Amino acid sequence: MLSIKRVLAIIGGAFLIIILAIVAFTSWFTVDESEQAVMITLGEIEEGISEPGLHFKFPWPIQSVEVLSKETFSLQFGYEETQDGEVKDFPKETKMITGDENIVLADMVVQWKISEPGKYLFNAENPNEMLEDATSASLRSIIGNSNIDDALTSGRGEIEKQVQELLSTLIADYDIGITILAVKLQDVDLPNEEVRKAFTNVTDARETMNTRTNEANKYRNQRTEEAKGEKDAIISAAEGDKAARMQESRGDVAQFNAIYSEYSNAKEITQKRLVLETIDQVLPNAEIYIMEDNGNTMKYLPIKDATTKPVAPPVEQEGSVKDGQ
Repeated sequence: MLSIKRVLAIIGGAFLIIILAIVAFTSWFTVDESEQAVMITLGEIEEGISEPGLHFKFPWPIQSVEVLSKETFSLQFGYEETQDGEVKDFPKETKMITGDENIVLADMVVQWKISEPGKYLFNAENPNEMLEDATSASLRSIIGNSNIDDALTSGRGEIEKQVQELLSTLIADYDIGITILAVKLQDVDLPNEEVRKAFTNVTDARETMNTRTNEANKYRNQRTEEAKGEKDAIISAAEGDKAARMQESRGDVAQFNAIYSEYSNAKEITQKRLVLETIDQVLPNAEIYIMEDNGNTMKYLPIKDATTKPVAPPVEQEGSVKDGQ
């Protein structure tokens, strides 16, 4: 029989081998390039390790290591992609009310990563669930302050920006070691076909209105440019007429001054000349006669034909006196 000492020696050797095995297998650990590790010494977080390779630590239970991924994770809010590639929707989660009291279905994807492994492991019991709740709260808050047109059309980029800012603020307040990288709205839709059809009709009417407005603005701009051109032409013509009238007026003044100078030298002759010239201008087609009236006798000479044919002798009426007698 084995003696007690022998048994104790065997047990002690076995125990030593176990201890050495534990030390050997728990004193070394490796970190991959896509991983990060947290060193825990007697329950207290020591440091984070992100450099890849083989690392030494004190054996368990003195020190332990938690290894986490450094990859970018995607949170799918409102839907889930199965392994078969199918998409499963959760309409109850995505149904929300816009700021103008319309109902929409909105789902989104959130890109995030673990930036502080210690906080991620120990500051929250389930940080992933907290992230999902914060995502839901942020999206509902921003959609609730937005119009349905913004959510369905051109305002989606601004909504994504606001959701990311609000979500980042909430996660920073929770202090769970997560960093939000990006958010992206996937689908924003109306709850049923009838509502979608009505909204499409409204959108088409708005597009028609915008088209008509643009056409009216184009026509207005065209007519404005034409009016400006006509205005410039009228102004130019008026300025030319003004210059012509000024020159004409200067000529009239010079002519008047010349006539006045002659008038000063020979008033009677100038007066007769002015009268004749005025009659010629006022009555250009009048027939002129030189007449002599002596009582019952009237002699006249038609001046109109004097330059074109011989002048006929004066006609004597009955009882007339020749040669002015």
